[in-house]
Amino acid sequence: MNTMKRNLFIKFCLIAGLMANVSCGQQKKAETEKATTLETDDDKPNVIIVFTDDQGYGDLASHGNEYIKTPNLTSFGKESLELTNFHVGTTCAPSRAGLMTGRNGNRNNAWHTIGGCSILLEDEKTIAQVFEEGGYKTAMFGKWHLGDNYPYRPFDRGFQETLYNGGGGVQQTPDYWNNTYFDDTYFRNGEPEKVSGYATDVWFDEAIKYVQRTKEEPFFLYLPLNAAHSPFNVPEEYAKMYEDAPLTDVQKRFYGMITNIDENFGKLISFLKDEKLFDNTIIIFTTDNGTAAGIKKNKDGSISGYNAGLRGTKGSHYDGGHKVPFFISWPDGDIKKGVVSNELVANVDLLPTLTKMAGVPFSSEKPLDGADMTSVILEQSKSEERMLVIDTQRDQWPIKGKNSCVMNTEWRLIDGTELYNIIDDPGQKNDIASQHPEIVQKMQAFYDQWWTSIEPEMKYAEIPLGNPKANPVMITVHDMHTNDNIPWNQVLIRKGEFGPNGFYSVNIVEDGNYQFKLYRYPPESDLSLNAAADEIARSFSVDELPVGRSLVFKTAEVKLGDTLLKENIEENKSYVSLDGKLNKGSYELHSDFFTNDGVKFPAYYIEIEKK
Repeated sequence: MNTMKRNLFIKFCLIAGLMANVSCGQQKKAETEKATTLETDDDKPNVIIVFTDDQGYGDLASHGNEYIKTPNLTSFGKESLELTNFHVGTTCAPSRAGLMTGRNGNRNNAWHTIGGCSILLEDEKTIAQVFEEGGYKTAMFGKWHLGDNYPYRPFDRGFQETLYNGGGGVQQTPDYWNNTYFDDTYFRNGEPEKVSGYATDVWFDEAIKYVQRTKEEPFFLYLPLNAAHSPFNVPEEYAKMYEDAPLTDVQKRFYGMITNIDENFGKLISFLKDEKLFDNTIIIFTTDNGTAAGIKKNKDGSISGYNAGLRGTKGSHYDGGHKVPFFISWPDGDIKKGVVSNELVANVDLLPTLTKMAGVPFSSEKPLDGADMTSVILEQSKSEERMLVIDTQRDQWPIKGKNSCVMNTEWRLIDGTELYNIIDDPGQKNDIASQHPEIVQKMQAFYDQWWTSIEPEMKYAEIPLGNPKANPVMITVHDMHTNDNIPWNQVLIRKGEFGPNGFYSVNIVEDGNYQFKLYRYPPESDLSLNAAADEIARSFSVDELPVGRSLVFKTAEVKLGDTLLKENIEENKSYVSLDGKLNKGSYELHSDFFTNDGVKFPAYYIEIEKK
């Protein structure tokens, strides 16, 4: 190369480099300006999370289910990024606790769905509180399942507007008496309110009305549906959509509930587009655990339904119990459309990820199990090396190693002994632990370290008594600490067959005189202690509520520490009242009836008031 050509080449390189630096600088400036504009309310993205109940990975047409009708979710999937390796807890409350806090339910008294172990500890900060502090309006419509008493209710935890059912779903013990999914009574910020319509329709209608009146400000909207959880009650036309499908009667109604969800979801998306809100709204559709009824092995050995080839269903620590659908859309945030990522992401990641994406300040004072996965969602980066743990405890206290699953993007270690490569073997049929002892050892070491970190955090939530913000207090047997069978729904309350022996973890906040009203049925039922509730007959697509069982009690007792209160029971009364002077402090509360034969039976409902 001669001197003139060399000089021209050098000059060209310098100019090209200068232009590249300018272009890079302009890009960084644009990114900075975009980040800065998120600080204004006009540009902060809205956030909507739709979180359905008991709908598994296979309960979608787009996942290969040839029976189910979910056209709106199929369409939304084409406009979204889909995470095909997204995980939650194996049951309801643990999944919700993880989403709310970024922390595994074993850390915060949400490792079960009943038994006093589904109450999210008071010192946990929720995603709603973080967004509220970040200048967002917040609302929740649907199923909470993280505590029915102050200070654990959704409107105590950062949600400014709420409408929800009691307990873990329609017709559970803390729910309003005789709810059926149709024209029920729900709780608006704690106050009972009769509403018209089918439950799922109600939640979505509330959501649309909320957005209409809040759209001028950034909002965080959480829609945790109670469908498709049992009872499998659905408007008749949705069940009839499946009358010719090779499904059981229960599955036809279960699938009908999901089709109703799909229809409502489509209405919400259309509304957001009509209001010009879709592009700057982070919309997530996901579910809380594996399918409850989407697949069934029949007596003749045949299989009804579909589970996408996964092993396990709701409650299982195999992938069928916790791998669930996940779609996320945010056009203004440059989330890719119609793209699939198989990187490991979970419910515990949503708090750190969504706050980062929305520009909301967040710094946890407690150790997180989740992480900011923005790079995976926006940039399709890899996360093979991260590990997460899920398990199924469902007991009064977590046990190390019980139903455990250690996950990374490629591997699953089950119970510390079984190893599956879910890329090659998504159905988890071939245990290859013996072929990869080094992977087993590495994942088990992670589990041991993780367990050591969570053990000091395990404790029971206490229900406060005598607090001016919640007086009186209604406690239900749903939250009794016991190893016995709990009547967790109103069918079991009616039958009166379960008489668990246990206690409630309470805290008396002030010395004083307290009144305890012990009920067999909730006060709104107007039923006497010895009544047998009337039957509510079954229809084509709605389960019956059976006739109740009469129980005759003679005396009642309340015990807290050294204090024992006793009272005789009057016939045909709806409750028995016991009064006593109590000192502040933490107690195990026992409240029981006794029959003429001295048989002890717990009060299913207890109202406590400081006088």
